[in-house]
Amino acid sequence: MKSKVKNKIGLRITLVGCLFAVFVAALAARAVYLQAFCSTTLSQKASHQYQKSLVSRGKRGTIYDRNYAELAVTNELPSIAAYPGTIRETRRLVPTLAKTLQLERKGLAQKLSSEKNFVWIKRQVSPRETLDVKALQIEGIDFIPEHSRFYPNRTLAAQVIGFSGIDGRGLEGIEFYYDRYLRGENGEFHVIKDALGRNLEDGVTKDQDFNGNNLVLTLDRTIQYIAESTLKEAVEEFSAKSGLALVMEPATGQILAMAHYPFLNPNDFQSFSQHTWRNRAVTDNFEPGSTMKIFTAAAALETGTVSKSSIFFGENGTYRVGKHIIHDTHPHGWMTLKDVVRYSSNIGAVKVSQTIGPEALYQTLRAFGFGEKTGVDCPGETPGMMAPFQKWKKIDAAVIAFGQGISVSALQLITAVSAIANDGVLMKPYLVMGITNKDGRLLTTFGPRKVRRTISAKTAREITKMMQAVVADEGTGKKAVPEGYSVCGKTGTAQKVDPKGGYARGRYTSSFVGFAPVQTPRIAVLVVVDEPKKAHYGGTVAAPAFRRIVQETLGYLKVPPDVEPKGMTARVHFEEAG
Repeated sequence: MKSKVKNKIGLRITLVGCLFAVFVAALAARAVYLQAFCSTTLSQKASHQYQKSLVSRGKRGTIYDRNYAELAVTNELPSIAAYPGTIRETRRLVPTLAKTLQLERKGLAQKLSSEKNFVWIKRQVSPRETLDVKALQIEGIDFIPEHSRFYPNRTLAAQVIGFSGIDGRGLEGIEFYYDRYLRGENGEFHVIKDALGRNLEDGVTKDQDFNGNNLVLTLDRTIQYIAESTLKEAVEEFSAKSGLALVMEPATGQILAMAHYPFLNPNDFQSFSQHTWRNRAVTDNFEPGSTMKIFTAAAALETGTVSKSSIFFGENGTYRVGKHIIHDTHPHGWMTLKDVVRYSSNIGAVKVSQTIGPEALYQTLRAFGFGEKTGVDCPGETPGMMAPFQKWKKIDAAVIAFGQGISVSALQLITAVSAIANDGVLMKPYLVMGITNKDGRLLTTFGPRKVRRTISAKTAREITKMMQAVVADEGTGKKAVPEGYSVCGKTGTAQKVDPKGGYARGRYTSSFVGFAPVQTPRIAVLVVVDEPKKAHYGGTVAAPAFRRIVQETLGYLKVPPDVEPKGMTARVHFEEAG
């Protein structure tokens, strides 16, 4: 009996031993199989579970003014991300995290319960938010360094510089036009996590290896501020809708200032209407009004059929062209070409146009760049509007002579006037002087570029004298004269076109354009005020702003005065008389 029991126990032990041996053999075989034949696949699978691959963009390049003052810089800000698979007690965490980051609970809950391995919670958070979230010590939450664009001067030159989005791509202005130079390259890095989502190893590649290039603009921060502050005062003083002011170097085409009002803060561009985003000095066009008369006079002198002593009858303020009646603000009799410009006579300009013919006027206006893009390095440029002279009716040739029936951009207008200041040579306007790499080494430079000769140097000098008469005591632009500097210019007052047809009653564009000093022009300045309410003549609305910009800019540039102040002249005469 005992022998049978012992046999049964031995059989059981043997059977268990055999089963155990088979099990161990199976494990060993499996281990050998995995190690020998599946090692590569398993290694990759493990890597995917614990190694997170992320893409980081290098820093966006800095934008400087001509004196290397920073206009746009890039700061480093962390963004908060999550690995949903490693986060526990999602329902408990959502209310606290949503409150800390000021997020909607529903959207946050969806992200944290996502089946994705990686989700963004909030991009580019503040230092306070970063500290508050870190204090929560949530497993599976990560802080990833990113770059945020910052404009230290806020509204200064905002429409020119533009802005970039959260993804580091330029959206408007210079930021958009030169995006491929400014934008940093993508750099991939890997982060090793443990099972709880904690960092074990940070393999971030140094982002300076991927940084974008820098831009050096032609803008001068101080001159830009002068133009913007002056423009703001003019728009507010006359309760206008908006305004533009440009300062250009006639000999080179460099744009020293390009001001807009209302202002835009690119640090918070989404809070502003899209109308304020664009660079309206380049993208928008308007009827220039009487500023066109200087180009009509230039066309007349270039033909040789009209001289500076030629006279035209002003018809005492009323003149019929076909079915249309042309009026002057004040009645005039006989006028020289200089008087037509000085008194800003519409009828005189029509008589000049009729004398030289539409083709001569058209060709001169085209030579000055009207009806075509200047080619400035800024997005969205308008070519303006000027129909071919073959399509002009009799009234078209008449009104174009004094700035109606044609539309121009502010940039076109100041570029054309700069050509007169530059002895008739048209220069291409530009905004960027050079591109440097991340180390500051100059990669590319941009310099002055001659487009063509528009008129002879002799004609340019004659037109300059006519523009001087405009700012004399009897001229329409006498309020444009600064203390100590000689200037010349032209007023412009244009009734705005009504979208429904014809011209809108009571809506005007007031402007003044000119250059200084007269003998050796350093700057050309244009001021355009849109829909002023309290007055509308360019000599009243825009000329005083022109005067202040010229006065302060030439003083800043240390240009010596070339005219004796009136008070000093009166004192000298008094002392001599005494």
